[in-house]
Amino acid sequence: MSVFGASRGNSEVFSGFMSSYKRVILCKYGEVALKGANKPHFEELMMKDLRERAARIGSFNIYSAQSTVYIEPQGDDDDIDAMLDEAAHTFGFSALTLAAVADKNIDDIKRVTVDYIVPALPAGASFRADAKRADKTFPMKSPEIAASVGEAVLEASPSLRVDLHNPDKNITVEVRERGAYIHGDQIKGAGGMPRGSNGRGILLLSGGIDSPVAGYMMMRRGVGLEAVHFESFPYTSEAAREKVLALAKILTSWCGSMKVHIISVTHIQEELKAHAKEDYFTLLLRRFMMRLSLRVQRFAGSDCLITGESLGQVASQTMQALAVTDEIADVPVFRPLIGMDKEEIVAISRKIGAFETSILPYEDCCTVFTPQHPKTRPSLENVIMQEKRIDVDALTDEAWSTHEIVTVE
Repeated sequence: MSVFGASRGNSEVFSGFMSSYKRVILCKYGEVALKGANKPHFEELMMKDLRERAARIGSFNIYSAQSTVYIEPQGDDDDIDAMLDEAAHTFGFSALTLAAVADKNIDDIKRVTVDYIVPALPAGASFRADAKRADKTFPMKSPEIAASVGEAVLEASPSLRVDLHNPDKNITVEVRERGAYIHGDQIKGAGGMPRGSNGRGILLLSGGIDSPVAGYMMMRRGVGLEAVHFESFPYTSEAAREKVLALAKILTSWCGSMKVHIISVTHIQEELKAHAKEDYFTLLLRRFMMRLSLRVQRFAGSDCLITGESLGQVASQTMQALAVTDEIADVPVFRPLIGMDKEEIVAISRKIGAFETSILPYEDCCTVFTPQHPKTRPSLENVIMQEKRIDVDALTDEAWSTHEIVTVE
């Protein structure tokens, strides 16, 4: 599984060279560090997420100190590289790195640096040594630590060279409460807010590019997710359903598991085609989807709905069309993509690993009976007049009776 471009075991953090030292993962806080008196609450949520992930991999000691979470393997067989990948999918951390641990004396710091770093540097490579002295009782200041470490590296491998401005590798020594930590370049964390820190939402999950990105962006703000998907069998296929479940599985990299509520709107679409004006078809269908999504929201005890709409992207996403849809809702409807263009959305889709699945050529219910000239500036009055041609309550109840839940791990 990729970690935003860095694959497991190749994450620019000098992994794989073992000697007489242990390795730990350092997870640095993002905006959680600014939370003041509430910071312990957010810390505990992040560590809870990490512990759930760690339980699937091995035995790890996880604790926090100085706006950093430490992940220490407890056995020789614990897969620390797999744990690093899990930590990179844990919201709340801005940066992560694998670090070797040394005693808090300069001789051991130099020894561990040489053992851990030098084997990872090819002959002739350049480096820069830096130090951060969080423990102010340590007798040497940061520039002195960095200079001493740099000298030790050059002595161990004379072919290396120092470059303070554009080095091939950075070497950092962090002197903290429990020890000295030596590491190379950090990898970018997932950022955002801890999972579950900002309520729960229902994601309207189609088989396209946009809705998985919307779900990811709301998860990144601490929202726990369930999803609702509308199918139209036999007009949509089993492959289309499996595609949506595959997208949900991709999102579980960040949330652990997800319930997907699946509802058939086949009869609703057939009734709309038979009784409503064609140019209102999409708007009326989306209002049905909103009604059914609200039932899922109440059933699941969630706090909001989440959609992947971007203003003006298609006919049903104009201001007037969105207003007609939202007239149904009595809870917040979040649209995190509303001001983004398609290129920006695709970039995030690629980053989270959803793009290749999203573009698989399987239809969804929104492509069934699509009007040739859909209304782009509808009035609510005219939409309600069209709805009076059908039995809205009966069709909604009938669709709800098809409700099923699939849990994706």
